[in-house]
Amino acid sequence: MSEDSSTQKAMELDKMSNGSTEIIENNQDVEGDIEESQKEDLNENTSNERGGWDSKADFIMVCIGYAVGLGNIWRFPYMVYKNGGGAFLIPYFLCLVFLGIPMFYLEIGLGQYLQLGGISVWQIVPCFKGVGYASASVACIMNVYYIVIIAWILVYLFFSFFPTLPWTVCDAYWNDIYCYDYTYHNTTNNATQFCTGEYNNITINMTDSESPSEQFWNNFVLQMSDGIHDIGSLVWYLVVALTVAWLLTYACIVKGVKTTGKIVWFTTTFPYVIITILLIRSATLPGADEGIYYYIVPDWEKLLDPQVWVDAASQIFFSLGVGISSLISLGSYNKYSNNIVIDSLVVCFVNCGTSFYAGFMVFATLGFMAHEQNVEVSEVVDSGPGLTFITVPTAIAEMPGAQFWSILFFFMLLLLGLDSQFCVVEGFYTCLCDEYPKYLRKHRPLCLAILCVIYFFVALPCLTNAGIYFFELLNVYGAGGYVLLWVALWECITICYVYGIKKFMRGMHHMLQKKPSYFWPISWCLSIPVILILIQLFSFVSYSGAMYGEDYHYPVWGEVLGWLMAVFSMHWVVTYFIYSIIVTPGNMKQRWYTATHPRPHLVIHGLNGSKEDVEGSLPPTNENVVIDESTDL
Repeated sequence: MSEDSSTQKAMELDKMSNGSTEIIENNQDVEGDIEESQKEDLNENTSNERGGWDSKADFIMVCIGYAVGLGNIWRFPYMVYKNGGGAFLIPYFLCLVFLGIPMFYLEIGLGQYLQLGGISVWQIVPCFKGVGYASASVACIMNVYYIVIIAWILVYLFFSFFPTLPWTVCDAYWNDIYCYDYTYHNTTNNATQFCTGEYNNITINMTDSESPSEQFWNNFVLQMSDGIHDIGSLVWYLVVALTVAWLLTYACIVKGVKTTGKIVWFTTTFPYVIITILLIRSATLPGADEGIYYYIVPDWEKLLDPQVWVDAASQIFFSLGVGISSLISLGSYNKYSNNIVIDSLVVCFVNCGTSFYAGFMVFATLGFMAHEQNVEVSEVVDSGPGLTFITVPTAIAEMPGAQFWSILFFFMLLLLGLDSQFCVVEGFYTCLCDEYPKYLRKHRPLCLAILCVIYFFVALPCLTNAGIYFFELLNVYGAGGYVLLWVALWECITICYVYGIKKFMRGMHHMLQKKPSYFWPISWCLSIPVILILIQLFSFVSYSGAMYGEDYHYPVWGEVLGWLMAVFSMHWVVTYFIYSIIVTPGNMKQRWYTATHPRPHLVIHGLNGSKEDVEGSLPPTNENVVIDESTDL
């Protein structure tokens, strides 16, 4: 080789070296900043393959549509009613500030930072990828039972077109002698009893009476048996309704997130108009003030019950969608530099404000029902998941043109339910796609159809005569407080104490173009773990068994079934941790390093220009160890 060619090569190497040094120095001088061209490349590269939102407004509307759903109008009122009215609101809003908003920010931010779904994102700490599997399992359970509510709504929507609303009469074949209609029956003995009518002429205590809407719900829609042991048969019209619900869901999500983003513009805004109209009507009914008083005035003794705090935290997480992997997946479709602080605050406050606002409508109607039945508000109905299906139809029946308002209300509930169902299914499918992209992204319509069919058949037990008992187990144990709090706890532990809160905050700084508030790391590292651990400990101490309503206690095997539903999601954190340590090659020190540092192929931004700006960390190796980078822990 000639001297000139050697000199030329040396100059080229020197230029490369100088160029590399210059890049590193620039990164170190401007920590956390990113050039506009780099931002455009990041946004373009991640969105081309996975898809993305057309605009920031689309993302916010989808998050509001996801968060503001049946949890606000269906689940929130019955949680308030179950836990003593106004006493529930205090821990509810405390949990919003100290648990809900920080966890919402964490999940959206994590998905946006790594541009990955709810499972793959945990490759940032491979041995805790079980956190992703746990949250995806919760989403899987929600996809099974949440759409059953939509099936109930479709049944009510169908009967809303009838000339006489069937939940307003006491002379249908599903009614019994305890059905009380204040417009028809005569009360006796200072309104403490009523006479069933001229044919059987039996006197019934008002405390034993049931409204027409309550009997329509229990005896017709559910055809409810005496317990979970009496499964009975499938309710055929619920099966038809569930089929229609899944067809609607599939049609709306099959084209991807861009289509979903457009649909929710209508489905998110329309419900507020209907809620306002029904609130005005229910607030003008006799006795409405008694219901509102029960709603906003707390029973202070209830605050000493740990279950109230568990239910408050679980309602916040359920309503916001925390711990279900969907928020991480939705955030992953954002542009890399999107400001998630504003998104988090807007969505969380709109969500909880909607719950509080809709609560007035429900409890004003409960006050009217208590007034007509001459009982206390707390004694009107059982505090089960059918509360909204019993109270609101009663208020609608008192409005002129009741059929018209009934159609609008249940159409509104249908939109709210589909909103949330879109996002949970989309989030779960995104998790699967990021894990197995080669086939699932290419064959999205077929794979989604197969997934919907599987969910349909798994949900069939919820459509039997004992379906409401299975439904309540899924709601309380499968995707309820214990599981959601467990997932949220391990999300905080993994990010703060295994990956490292300082590294994560540098990444957030790089992504957001500004240093995040200290409120976020303090919440994730300290306040959230402490609060969640205390709530769970106190709830286990005071645990009194599984119940439906106020009177039905599940048999032992039913309660065991409920805990198995919880373990279905919770076990992944421990199981996958053990699995990852076992299958990782090397000695124990090398295994721990590999299992607790980002996978080598994972792109990490904003860590002071180190190697982790472009790829994950490799463990200390020796010549006897071979690292298989293709293994996805």
